[in-house]
Amino acid sequence: MQNFKLNETEILSNQDWTFPTNVAYGPGRIKEIGSICNKLDIKNPLIVTDKGSPKLSFISNLQSYLTSSNVKSDLFFDISPNPREDEVSVGCKKYKEGNHDAIIAIGGGSAMDGGKLVCLTANNDVPLRDFEFELTPPKISKDNPFPKIITIPTTAGTGAETEITAMVTYIKEEMKFCMWHPDVRPSLALIDPELTIGLPSNLTAWTGADALIHGIEGYCVPGFNPMCDGAALEGLSLISKSLITAVEEPKNIVARGGMHVGSCLAGISFLKGLGLVHAIAHMVGAEFNTHHGLTNAIILPVVLKYNLPGMEEKVKRMSEAMQFEDHSVDSFIKNIERILDRIKIPKSLSEIGVPEDCVDRIAEKAMKDQAFATNPKIATLEEVKKITLTSIKKAR
Repeated sequence: MQNFKLNETEILSNQDWTFPTNVAYGPGRIKEIGSICNKLDIKNPLIVTDKGSPKLSFISNLQSYLTSSNVKSDLFFDISPNPREDEVSVGCKKYKEGNHDAIIAIGGGSAMDGGKLVCLTANNDVPLRDFEFELTPPKISKDNPFPKIITIPTTAGTGAETEITAMVTYIKEEMKFCMWHPDVRPSLALIDPELTIGLPSNLTAWTGADALIHGIEGYCVPGFNPMCDGAALEGLSLISKSLITAVEEPKNIVARGGMHVGSCLAGISFLKGLGLVHAIAHMVGAEFNTHHGLTNAIILPVVLKYNLPGMEEKVKRMSEAMQFEDHSVDSFIKNIERILDRIKIPKSLSEIGVPEDCVDRIAEKAMKDQAFATNPKIATLEEVKKITLTSIKKAR
């Protein structure tokens, strides 16, 4: 692999973008949150984060910056790593009882999904299930609009900060479903790479691999969408220059910045859709509560071996973007596996507690996932079972 480097001057400077929503990027920009709320006429936001974050410094700092700008706030942190429908109901109740006027979703993908899910139902009586992606979006009165939402990612992985979808686990079915509404786009995504400095190396690896997979799967989805494809390729370029360094040098702000922007772009790219990696990982996560990025990363090589033969032109473009030297399908897969080895991703789902006896039901549920429909190859049930079993036994 050639050693192309990031432009440090660019990656460490503040930037404001407007696609696909308003984005404020730059180290230290969390300090602007109070003035941002004032500009958006937000006076009493509910801060939504996950169960592991309330005692972390970015929460206390956030509340301090809000207070200094005379912005009230309260905290809701009852969100699991795989957000559940019952948790969303509790969040909506807290939003209403606190007379809040907006949501600030801060943390990893689960926190931002949790914030968006609360946003969907906080100001109306529409059941959450009515917002499923496959259904016609409910009509929401302009007299009672969705709350404004600001997203602040503290990991470089999910890309959830600019998108309008959110995953929720239904406990009874042990399945994940995608929720959305076209009017719940964040008012602002605040991307501050300094917030990722304290992230442990394993979580940096797992979330970073998630971003990598978003770029690959998003780019491989069929269909003509040059904006998403351009975001995927530039995202993969930044990730390939940043991921290993971010894992091995956790305080390297240049690598953290490259990952944060690369993750954001990869998140934009999957507006086209995703693929079998996510379809299977969603259902594994729903049943076994595994970390989403880690689950994706383990499954990835098995799906690449299934999907990529016959996609030589797309593989060449991805390989070039990632600065690989040999652009063949086999070489691309081997290079991806080397990255996964370097960042210490386990080599099978069995290593993270997924048993072989779940194969049939996981495969059947995966075929109902939204991401299954946009995989570049339409797999049979037997093929999905084989991919799932291989991922459990020996993915690479």
